Amino acid sequence: MSTAPAEIIVRNTQPQDFNGIIAMSRAVYTASMPWSATQLSSHLQVFPEGQLVAVERASGRVVGMAASLIVLWNDYDMHTSWRDFTDHGMFTNHDPANGRTLYGAEVMVHPKVQGHGVGKRLYQARRELVERLGLLRIRAGARLRGYHRYADRMGPEEYVVKVVQGELGDPTLSFQLKQGFCVLAVVEGYLRHDPESLGHAAVIEWINAAVARPEDYAGRDVRLAGGT
Repeated sequence: MSTAPAEIIVRNTQPQDFNGIIAMSRAVYTASMPWSATQLSSHLQVFPEGQLVAVERASGRVVGMAASLIVLWNDYDMHTSWRDFTDHGMFTNHDPANGRTLYGAEVMVHPKVQGHGVGKRLYQARRELVERLGLLRIRAGARLRGYHRYADRMGPEEYVVKVVQGELGDPTLSFQLKQGFCVLAVVEGYLRHDPESLGHAAVIEWINAAVARPEDYAGRDVRLAGGT
């Protein structure tokens, strides 16, 4: 059972947060490798503004984390894997000179405090970063955490359509839809060796209305777009 955390602040990640992030990633991704100090250090070297933590003000305990980089979307496509989008988690492909897309590589909240608004605050801070930098959008791969429970009955696209339409709930995607994201596509092979999503993800997007043009909203699949 999760419990409400003490007073939380969201700030940019610092090296002293690494141990807390690594411990949290072990708690969140029990079947996967945690973030490494080498990866986290690389994130700060290439794009310190894009790395965020939620910490308890009094104790400094890390209870949430968001990691991002800027990409030129034309260098990739909807079916690019997480490993390629993030250069194996190092973010050395960060391209602020040419890119207009903030790629959301990670958002996680410690299981003990999930459901108490920590993730919402991290997403809000990420949107504020996009607005401050004048970027066009956020895109990310939403790991379909609940899909393994339905994989014997339906394909991943049918599952996502049902989540978008509110017929099913997914622990990750349902939350992201409530944060104003739209689903663009459903892809295979996004995350390797993930027993919950079975490798499937929904490509999601939030557009910065302050700089967007009508054509930036074009081409969305109405079955996946929902009401966001």
